[in-house]
Amino acid sequence: MGRRKGTPTHGWLVLDKPQCMTSTHALNKVKRLFDADKAGHAGTLDPLATGVLPIAFGEATKTIPHVMDSAKEYRFLVRWGIETDTDDAEGDPVRESAERPAREAIEALLPKFRGSIMQAPPRFSAIKIAGERAYDLARDGEQFDIAPRPVEITRLEIAAMPTPDTCLFEAECGKGTYVRSLARDVGRLLGCFGHVADLRRTRVGPLTDAEAISLETLTELGNSAAGREALLPVLKPVETALDGIPALAVTGADAAELKRGRSIIIRGRDAPIHQGLIYATSRGMLVALGEVERGELRPTRVFNLPL
Repeated sequence: MGRRKGTPTHGWLVLDKPQCMTSTHALNKVKRLFDADKAGHAGTLDPLATGVLPIAFGEATKTIPHVMDSAKEYRFLVRWGIETDTDDAEGDPVRESAERPAREAIEALLPKFRGSIMQAPPRFSAIKIAGERAYDLARDGEQFDIAPRPVEITRLEIAAMPTPDTCLFEAECGKGTYVRSLARDVGRLLGCFGHVADLRRTRVGPLTDAEAISLETLTELGNSAAGREALLPVLKPVETALDGIPALAVTGADAAELKRGRSIIIRGRDAPIHQGLIYATSRGMLVALGEVERGELRPTRVFNLPL
């Protein structure tokens, strides 16, 4: 007998990932609860981190790149005095200091970490070095260097200073930014060293922790009498990931053409002035993502959602 594939399920879930769980483990648990045939997540969270883990089901997996490329926001607690080999609380100490920074010293330093900066990812990260994951090499005690890469940090500020040993930060940053590297580099420049003691992702693109649902709540819904049917209302539409991209309503006939991968002519008052990326809907359902040029919509990604 072939392996059961699960039930076709489409949409986005904003999961509030629990601490001490990998993103892959969280994804698998949620996929089983929904009995979904296809699912993926947009942006890995470290096991110690909590917060927004966007999970895409079915046709929504085609929009994962749009969420991955969007801005992210974090709240993270840095503990001064110890730098670890993982740059978080899981690692072993590698540098220590009795120095503790004053708020003024931290504030004076933060502008260096705003805007477009060069950042070296942590040694314990999924970056590939000569085909091997950096964290595998680090665990094996291999010596290697990770080249700094450009990242964009839109906002970085102090939210609170709970104790002389800790500082709570808020940050908004682009794709590929490592909060653990931020903590490490700020600590080094202050001369007191530091590591991430607690980390929460509060936003990924249009998805925020205000709408995030815990695994505990999902499990309760899934185990209720209604089962899977109780879970479906928490899903967001597939086009949630396309926030900021213009939408165009098309006729049923044009929708059928787009679904076949064919371009359509956009005429009359509905013809968009916009040139570039746009998504088409028919009867309120997402049909295609495509490029508009000279009054023609050319599909680049087609969605097979029931109309």
